[in-house]
Amino acid sequence: MTARQITQVFDQYQKARTQFVQTIAELASRPQNIELLQDADVMSLLRPLLLDVVPNVQQTAAVALGRLANHNDDLAEAVVKGDILPQLVHSLANQNKFYKKAATFVLRAVARHSPLLAQKVVDCGALDALVACLEEFDPGVKEAAAWALGYIARHNEELSQAVVDAGAIPLVLLCLQEPELSLKRIAASVLSDISKHSPDLAQTVVDVGAIGHLAPLVLSPDTKLKRQVFSALSQISKHSVDLAERVVEAEVFPAALTSLKDTDEYVQKNAATLVREIVKHTPELAQLIVNAGGVAAIVDFIGETKGNVRLPGIMMLGYVAAHSEVLAMATIVSKGVLQLAEALVDEQEDHIKAATAWALGQMGRHSPEHAKAVAEINVLPKLLLCYLSTDSSEDLQLKSKKALKNVLQKCVYLPALEPLLKDAPPNILKHVVAQFSKVLPHDAKARRLFVSSGGLKKVQEIKTEPGTALQEFINTINNCFPPEIVSYYSPGYSDALLERIEQYTPPAATAQ
Repeated sequence: MTARQITQVFDQYQKARTQFVQTIAELASRPQNIELLQDADVMSLLRPLLLDVVPNVQQTAAVALGRLANHNDDLAEAVVKGDILPQLVHSLANQNKFYKKAATFVLRAVARHSPLLAQKVVDCGALDALVACLEEFDPGVKEAAAWALGYIARHNEELSQAVVDAGAIPLVLLCLQEPELSLKRIAASVLSDISKHSPDLAQTVVDVGAIGHLAPLVLSPDTKLKRQVFSALSQISKHSVDLAERVVEAEVFPAALTSLKDTDEYVQKNAATLVREIVKHTPELAQLIVNAGGVAAIVDFIGETKGNVRLPGIMMLGYVAAHSEVLAMATIVSKGVLQLAEALVDEQEDHIKAATAWALGQMGRHSPEHAKAVAEINVLPKLLLCYLSTDSSEDLQLKSKKALKNVLQKCVYLPALEPLLKDAPPNILKHVVAQFSKVLPHDAKARRLFVSSGGLKKVQEIKTEPGTALQEFINTINNCFPPEIVSYYSPGYSDALLERIEQYTPPAATAQ
């Protein structure tokens, strides 16, 4: 056999390997092929090709493995059990940029599924290799490494701490300052994933100067970058007053409020989340946002959005209103109650309705004036319906009940209370009747209106046990009216009248 023929055999073998990995990588990109590939034991065939002498075969084999592992946790587990991870990590230090991108893709694909699989990636020494990749010249390698680190960090505090301990944060911050937008996005995302778990981790991110580099990016024209920047600032702000103040001092307002009208709903939601995380801490921070026009902006935002996008805005109003009478009145004056009342009816998800009910309760619990503002737009029957509905979740029922009690205990606007006399269960009715018993003894006009509107009749129809608080309130109300009026509106009074008519003998009939 000639040298040419021998060379030809090797060329054919190389072409066959190349074609094989390229075809598998292509097939692995389609979900419908995954099960068939799994049944064919494709993992065991790809593993030796990671050590192939041809770089292109190595890289494509890694891409195919990444796509398979990305699909589900069973395949990711198969990568772990096949001892593929140590091989990838070891190769990261010596290979070219194309292989590094492919290998980090596999690490990311495995880590994304669960904390346990992410821990397996950490255990094989991947963190040091990934952090080293952040120092590469090629932006694509940096991006792939940062992405993998983010998927590890997002699961829990322990994994995030491991990423921090590997020295990732300063290098991720440098990535944030690179000109490539895709790298900036991933870097902001990693900072968000690390910050979210604990105050200490968020403080670590802040200590390297992250806020100063994140804050100017809220003005970026790039939508995807703004999503990640607002997310990161929110995750930092949520942990403590000090961290929230640091974010505010970085002058992210009024840009954050302007972003509530962004065309991208994720930017809107993340900007609203940032506002919520800041106002929840103290009355002073809430007042700062109110002074910047934050409440009016959030009220508009709630009116223009639906579903989970509007949820942080709803909660923001609740947090502001909870702090003080003055701040609660600021939410009311800005038409916040009206928007929340609409959300309570329009929204389909119980967790959003529950947040809305809670926010309404915070607005109305401070004084009779606050309670009237909530009650006069017919919110109370809607809260009662949420509380009584068998379709409502336990959380929605609980928050609706609490909101009702909060508002009822301050409400002296009787026209809004009357509809509840008919439908409210005893535990709510007690609070309704209590308010009538406070107002009626001192207000003749209200007493007259109470009779003419049918309120007194409804009170007489309430069934209660002697000696209960509810019965005491009813007695107080009845004592506000002449006994004959009370009797007239009591159940059975018409029957008693008819009986008296039957027993009554006219004077003319007696004379005959």
